[in-house]
Parts: sequence; C-alpha cells; structure tokens
Amino acid sequence: MAELRDFMADLLEREGAAVDPSGADLLEVLAPSPLRERLGLPEMALLAFGAERPAGALPVGLDGDWLERVGALLGERGRQAVRMVVPDMAPPADPERLLEHALELPNAVWRLKGAAPAWTRYRLLSFRYTALSDEKREGVLRLGINMATGALLDGGQAALWDRLAADPDWRVPTAEALRASPPPWPAERVDALLRVALPPRLSAHLTPFLRSLRRRLDRDRDRLHEYHQDLHREASKRLATARDDVERKRETARLEAIAREYAGKLDDLRHNYALALTVERVQALDLILPVHRLSVLVRRRKGERVVSLDWNPLLRQLDPQPVEAGAGLERARLVCDERLHLTDIAAAGPCPSCGKPFCRACHPQACPKCGHPVRSGDDAAFGHLAV
Repeated sequence: MAELRDFMADLLEREGAAVDPSGADLLEVLAPSPLRERLGLPEMALLAFGAERPAGALPVGLDGDWLERVGALLGERGRQAVRMVVPDMAPPADPERLLEHALELPNAVWRLKGAAPAWTRYRLLSFRYTALSDEKREGVLRLGINMATGALLDGGQAALWDRLAADPDWRVPTAEALRASPPPWPAERVDALLRVALPPRLSAHLTPFLRSLRRRLDRDRDRLHEYHQDLHREASKRLATARDDVERKRETARLEAIAREYAGKLDDLRHNYALALTVERVQALDLILPVHRLSVLVRRRKGERVVSLDWNPLLRQLDPQPVEAGAGLERARLVCDERLHLTDIAAAGPCPSCGKPFCRACHPQACPKCGHPVRSGDDAAFGHLAV
C-alpha cells in the first residue's frame, strides 16, 4: 500500500492539506474545510493504509468507496496525457528473422523491403470495468493502439505499462518529435476499433468470474429442479391413486401450482444471476516513441502492398501484426483479395446468412451479396445467463 499512501499524500497536499507520514502505512492529515467535505474527513484525520490500524484511524484501500471519493476529487485531471520517451535504441540485428516469428499470413507471401528509424504514437488506454451479478468483480483492462501501423498492444505487451510506471522521467514531447510522429486518430476511428476489439478481450479477462458464476447458477438450478421434481412426483402418485373426482381435482391443482412455482423460481434465478457489466474509459496516454520500422511487401495473387511493423525499443520486440478488421486476438492474419486488407480470420469468414466469405474491412456495414448487416463487436458476450 506504499504507492497508494504516497499518491494520497501528494494529492492531499496539492489540495491544501497538511500531511505528515507517521508510520509505514499511516498519514496524519490536517485538511481545510472544503476538502474535508468532499472526502468525508474530520479536521484532524489519521489515515491507515495497511491491514492493521490504530484506534480511530480511517482505513483507506482500493475497496469500499474510497476510489469514488478520490475520483470525484480528481475530476478530469489525469485522464489524458502526452509523454515522450527516448530510450537508448540499437536497431535489431536480424529484422528478417524477427518477421519470421511475428508474421503469419496463411494465404499470402511477404518479403522484407527495408528498415529505418521512425517515430510513432501509441495510444495507451485504461478501462475500469464492473461486473455485477450475485457477486461483484471490478478491475482494470488495458489496450494500446499503434497509430502509425494499426497494431493492437495487449497480452505480452502489457509490460509496456509497467516500464512506463517504473520510469520517473516524464518528458513533454518536442515539436520535432510531434511532427515526426503520426497525428492522433479521430475519436470516431478509435471508438469503432474499440467496439470490435474490447468486448472479446473483456470476455476473456472475465472468464474465471463467468465460469464461477455459471457454476453457482447450475448448482442452484439443479437444486431447484430436484426439489420441484420430488414435489411433482409425489403429487403425481396421489393423482394416480385418487378415489374420486374431488381428490383428482385437488391433486391436479397441486401439480399446476408446483409448475407455476417452479417457473417463478426460475425467473428469480434469471434475475439474481443476470450480469450487469459497465465499462468506463478512465485514462488515455499518448506515448511518443522512436521505433525501428520494418517495411514489408505483402503479395496475394496478383496484388501487392507495403505494410509496416514497428520494433519497440522499450519492449525490444516487434509489435503484433496490424489488423484492419476484427478483434485481432489470433496471431494469424488473412489478406483479402479486393484491397489486400489484413484481417483476423473471423473478419474474413462467411456471411451467416448466405455463406459467402467477404472482407469486413472492405464491407464494414453489410454482406456485399445479400446485404446481411455486420455485427459491431461481440453483442452476445454478456447479458443474462441462460437458465
């Protein structure tokens, strides 16, 4: 909790409070009246950031409502920033060998055309998500975009955020670096990419939570089914041995009541285990960085085009292949016949209506043959779990 304590000490001092560290996990705070009202603090407060706290100390952690209080205090500060990093950069010794490990184009061939120093702009995005069902799960998901090549950074590239967090040298980009780097994408282009790329990554991120949720739902559904099945079995036996019409009507009414109760309990289960998911974009960092850019000639049938891949000096590895349609979770890319777009396999798959394969980068709205609309993102990834 040392990082949280230091962050809170710096924030409170900037807001006009007098702060005195009184232990490894303690802060004594003398706060002005406006700050006390916004954070719900007494005039003299002792904040505890560890598991053990003295009597009268206020616990501060990542749970509870402290994140909401601090978020309200910060407002829009810290949401967006631009940073330049200039690491010592030696070019990769064997670019072609790097490409052999990074490129996977099952339906095309490629050839290294050249390599040269360049500048790029990474848009590093952080999202806070809350998944609420019978239990609650909160977390942060990160996704990066290379705005020169269109590559998506996640998975193994998550170390980039850790490298930046560990580097105290914050440099404002120079005018020369900004001119040499690509301009930021329009907001509409970023949003269109996120609608496709974010849901499957979030679904994968939440897989353990969803698996546990499904297991609890199945357990409660099986218990409910077993209980009402026993009731139904007993009522059916009494109906089979009924001696007169009155008894038969009574047992028939009981069977109908059991069926209604079972249907109502199933509806309750659907309500209790319905999953509400909220995602908020909390931070965007534009990282201006010198890279080593590899130009690759891609050939498909009679067409060819040049695509770029950047070697990241902070990670000392190539960025993933660009993706011009689809989520880009798989390593492989397919090259389309019309305009040689690089897409993931799903984005070059058949139309669910007529079965004709087509490129979603060439035809982002609908199938060119039958007009069936293209879904944006994974609409079915979340929602009510089926009972």
